[in-house]
Amino acid sequence: MQESQEITMTTVTESFENFYDGLIEQLPLIGMGLFIIILGVLLGTWIGNFAQARISNRTKDPLMSKFLGKSIRLLFIIIAIMIGLRAAGLGGIATGLLTAAGASAVVLGFAFKDIGENFIAGIILSFNRPFNINDTVQVGDNFGKIKALEFRYTKIKTFDGRDVYIPNSDVLTDPVTNFTEDGYFRWDFVVGIAYENNILEAKRLIMEVLQSQPDVFEDGDHQNFVIEDELASSTVNLKVFFWVNTKDYRRIALIEKGNVIRAVKEALEQNGFYLPANIQELKLYGPEKDFPVRFRKSEDEI
Repeated sequence: MQESQEITMTTVTESFENFYDGLIEQLPLIGMGLFIIILGVLLGTWIGNFAQARISNRTKDPLMSKFLGKSIRLLFIIIAIMIGLRAAGLGGIATGLLTAAGASAVVLGFAFKDIGENFIAGIILSFNRPFNINDTVQVGDNFGKIKALEFRYTKIKTFDGRDVYIPNSDVLTDPVTNFTEDGYFRWDFVVGIAYENNILEAKRLIMEVLQSQPDVFEDGDHQNFVIEDELASSTVNLKVFFWVNTKDYRRIALIEKGNVIRAVKEALEQNGFYLPANIQELKLYGPEKDFPVRFRKSEDEI
């Protein structure tokens, strides 16, 4: 029994010594593998940043350059890990990782289908998309400025301060409304004048107001105009259409709309136009001889 235990201890000792000797022999290769991996990470990061800067300078497109820069960086890191494992004498592990990745792609394909779709959609959007960085867009119910295009999602900053992360596949398939692609947006509002007022004179005054506003834009493709919109119960409604710059959609465009509405109201009132409120007409039917009406001068009178 004692002899058996001594043999076992000898075997364990020899195995440990063999492992230690093999580890010592393998250390230079392991060090070389770690060096290759670290160098690959640093090189991939530098090349990715360099490619991002060059693409951004050539295309003036920060979204595409950032996305492609990250892709190049990730590709170099993966290649460096595979080469480093082989250099360290761990080629079997590298082969196993590739084999496992291939098998996992089939097995987990359904489970991670959305991730794959969003990644592919991100690649497509990086080359062909309906927006640029800081464009004001609406995707579904989400309205705000584009801030980033990542591998899986597009980031929108809403005007009330929320950060919305929309899957790239949704951005690719859903309708996207871009309010700032050409830099201009048309506002409209309705102003009502009295029936006895001169409609043509009112339209002339409104056009003068539009021409006097510094942030209202007009050229051959962007025409400002006023039309007769409706014969309402107590007013003739005129509809005013005008263009504004939308590079800063939330502030400039909205403030300018308010400035135009205020200026139109003041111009019409100063030129004798009456802007009546909704008037209700009372009609009495039947044998009534009179209709008693009493005006109250104070809160105490009844």
